[in-house]
Amino acid sequence: MVNVTNAELETVCGPTSALPSNHLPEVAFAGRSNVGKSSLINTLMQRKSLARTSGKPGKTVTINFYRIAMKTPAGDGEATRKETSSLYFVDLPGYGYAKRSREQSAQWGDMIERYLSTSKQLRLILILVDCRIPVQESDRQMLEYARYYDIPRVIVATKADKLKKNELAKQTAVLKKGLALTEEERFIPFSAVTKQGLEELYSCLK
Repeated sequence: MVNVTNAELETVCGPTSALPSNHLPEVAFAGRSNVGKSSLINTLMQRKSLARTSGKPGKTVTINFYRIAMKTPAGDGEATRKETSSLYFVDLPGYGYAKRSREQSAQWGDMIERYLSTSKQLRLILILVDCRIPVQESDRQMLEYARYYDIPRVIVATKADKLKKNELAKQTAVLKKGLALTEEERFIPFSAVTKQGLEELYSCLK
């Protein structure tokens, strides 16, 4: 079982801020406003509220860098030994909020693309979609960003506990088709409530 030994918010970047020159691997999190991004990040960090949501959905336009230290079982019969790894969780601004102005929408797009195109440490991007609703154009656009920059990616379908098992299976097929996923693009249903998908996500971070 993964044990997160330290998690802290280290850097917050606004629209005009210079991005940090980190020397550790980065895992980015992207998704529409209210998709459950903060809940996912908190669950992975094993913290209750380190990653916070804005009181006004769609208003926060920052990139937040969380420095994480975690211990994982070494495997290969060495169950008592742990390996420590450090990395950054990079929380990208939420997008797709209906009441966001065109200028604000362009701003988040510019910020996200600037990060994706310039980060030298980005190793993986988790793209979040709500398992209960159809694929949105902003979801497809985010996936295309990742494909264009050839970033390893995993699609995370949040709020899986809101659907029954058979409903989730149907929605999984619908979402995969709507996003036109390839065989290499992994799809993981996740619930911050039941912890469904948590171990699969930790395996992606190794």
